[in-house]
Amino acid sequence: MDLEERLRPAVFPLLNWFHDNARELPWRSDPTPYKVWVSEIMLQQTRVAAVLGYFARFMEALPTVEALANVEEDELLKLWQGLGYYNRARNLQKAARQIVQDRGGVFPDNYGELLTLAGVGEYIAGAIASIAFGEAVPAVDGNVLRVVTRLTGDAGDITKPETKARIRSALAAVMPQALAGTFNQALMELGALVCLPNGGPECGRCPWQGLCAACRDGKTAVLPVKSPKKQRKVEGRTVYLIFREGKVVLRRRPDSGLLRGLWEFPNVPDSREDALNEWGLADAATLDGPGARHIFTHIEWHMQSVQVFPTGDALPEGWVWADRAALAERYPIPNAFDGFRRCVEGQLRQTEPRKAWEP
Repeated sequence: MDLEERLRPAVFPLLNWFHDNARELPWRSDPTPYKVWVSEIMLQQTRVAAVLGYFARFMEALPTVEALANVEEDELLKLWQGLGYYNRARNLQKAARQIVQDRGGVFPDNYGELLTLAGVGEYIAGAIASIAFGEAVPAVDGNVLRVVTRLTGDAGDITKPETKARIRSALAAVMPQALAGTFNQALMELGALVCLPNGGPECGRCPWQGLCAACRDGKTAVLPVKSPKKQRKVEGRTVYLIFREGKVVLRRRPDSGLLRGLWEFPNVPDSREDALNEWGLADAATLDGPGARHIFTHIEWHMQSVQVFPTGDALPEGWVWADRAALAERYPIPNAFDGFRRCVEGQLRQTEPRKAWEP
């Protein structure tokens, strides 16, 4: 039995389940192309519960593709702060500018044209085309690959293009033409709520319980098959938290490489010992600060910190003093430095100049 034959009897049980169990989400209640697009970009590598607040703030600040195209990059990245993978936000703006400049602000309305936008691949194009425009085209992401391989017992490696292409072709063949967007969302929802990753599906709640090969054969822990990731490189870093009169020092990262263009607390590889001298801060008082760890896709930072208290306010070129309001509203700081926010907040509260009326 081929993939298509295994999938076909599962279509309408899935749609019926989705009708009764679909979550109410803002991009579902009003599935405009812009809202579907922004939500799907945000949902890459991020759970729905974490996205909801960001999505609401983003739509309030940038309600149209024109607003997104014209916003200053720092403001855009500040809205994105905490979601990570900041190139997603930059590609959103790049695509918005394509739509405004090349298409007069008219959103592409089909799969082929959507693929021409920056940062839009097969999955995002399929999601927008099917949900916003009703085009019968699959949207195949990790959730969909997981539920389909478990249902069908497919042992193909889902990191391989040929496996994804085979599943995409089979889904296109069984997809209800008039319910393409609903079908795609139902597959996503099943993967998000029931057919969970890491061997932990809730098979007793699944509409495919009587159809699923992995459930029947006890293979939910081994499907999908996925090549192991390469081991991450571990890099030690020392982060300098430099305080004076209710402000902390920030510097902008280079315009290329990891976390490009974002603001950060100054930091160096652990192997360097001359940073404060190089920055003209050798005479500043210092205290040990907290440690933190952050995992990127291919690298892991193990960080220690030093609190620095200079007597003057001179800084290397391009560095800035930021108070609590500026940290909250102006400077986009990647969540790689979240482990130091509590320390920074505490120091800024202690060292802020008191107003005349304060005791």
